[in-house]
Amino acid sequence: MENETYTVSQINAYLNKMLKRDPNLRIVYVKGEISNYSVSPTGHSYFTLKDEKSQLSAVMFKGRKHNLKFEPENGMKVIVKGKIEVYEVGGKYQLQASRITEDGIGNLHIAFEQLKKKLDKEGLFDDAHKKEIPKYPKRIGVVTARTGAAIRDIITTIKRRYPYCEVLVFSTLVQGDMAAPQIVRQIKNAQQYDIDTLIVGRGGGSIEDLWPFNEEIVAREIYSCKIPVISAVGHEIDVTISDYVADKRAATPTAAAEIAVPDIKDVKYKLNQLNLRINKNINDKLKENRLKIDNISKKQVLKSPESIYEIKQMHLDNVIGKLNYASKNIISQNRNRLIKTESKSILKNPDEVIRAKREIFLRNTDKLKILNPLLTLKRGYSIAKVDDKVVSSAKDVKSGDQLDIEFDDGTVNTKVI
Repeated sequence: MENETYTVSQINAYLNKMLKRDPNLRIVYVKGEISNYSVSPTGHSYFTLKDEKSQLSAVMFKGRKHNLKFEPENGMKVIVKGKIEVYEVGGKYQLQASRITEDGIGNLHIAFEQLKKKLDKEGLFDDAHKKEIPKYPKRIGVVTARTGAAIRDIITTIKRRYPYCEVLVFSTLVQGDMAAPQIVRQIKNAQQYDIDTLIVGRGGGSIEDLWPFNEEIVAREIYSCKIPVISAVGHEIDVTISDYVADKRAATPTAAAEIAVPDIKDVKYKLNQLNLRINKNINDKLKENRLKIDNISKKQVLKSPESIYEIKQMHLDNVIGKLNYASKNIISQNRNRLIKTESKSILKNPDEVIRAKREIFLRNTDKLKILNPLLTLKRGYSIAKVDDKVVSSAKDVKSGDQLDIEFDDGTVNTKVI
């Protein structure tokens, strides 16, 4: 409100809340020179970051200092990762540091994190895009420096573990500004050969030495490579963008060779086990079939095969007997029906039957004529109706009814008074 009064604590708390809500200040990287560095009895570090024009107070709490790989000193050029907040008690804003790196390394680290975030968002690290590494390769390609411990370790390991596999070396620079384009070119070149697996990497070194394997062009080429790629960069603790985008990451070049080929001892052992299983299955099947043959050979039908036909012949004779009996029975029944039919009078004297039926018909006709109501009208009688209903009694008629009197030659309409 316009005239509302606030305490100092309320103002500082409000400003602190506003800074915490700002997404741009939640994680910041601040580059500057350390000055006024000191460590309190509680173990917290307080210092100032400054450049040519300004300065910023900073603090690193004791719990965050385990990430430090060096002891900060006044005058040291650093990059500090942290967040901006208000120290409410002192009424000043400060940088709460979570990590401090030397200037050169800090720049590379920021670039690494930014590219990692970008490629991860695009899906280049997704497991769905990872290709399977062939179990029994015939030819392996290696993109690395032709000289050095890395290529020697890879070739030695492959020849020891799986001597049937051929190794093709695609020599390239593995550090310096020209290394990344050469690595990309050799990955493209390797895809022109009939290669089952491609190893891309180098031996250990500083972050600057390994940096070509953090370049975006190398990462995208590995991702688009049609051959399954094993990344083998540096030592086990070293992690590069190439490791994330490759189909498989190896901790060292030697480990890459171990992933790329099987151990011939294991292969021979598996083959021997398969051979034993196959022989066992064959022998078990032979025993099973031999037992079936023995059981079949003991059956009576094989000892006396004519018994099959004898039984069938008996069944046939039985069926024929039943058919003969049924046929004779049907013929006999039909013959009796024919005799009964022939003995009926209509067949012996049909005129007499017709004459008798005609006399019955005429008698019935005379009876119908006697009962015919129309003949009654011809004799002078009439039929009275009310609403098409025959009136059989004077009680059925009341005053006002329309009475229809039907005669032989017509109908008279009258009203009852």
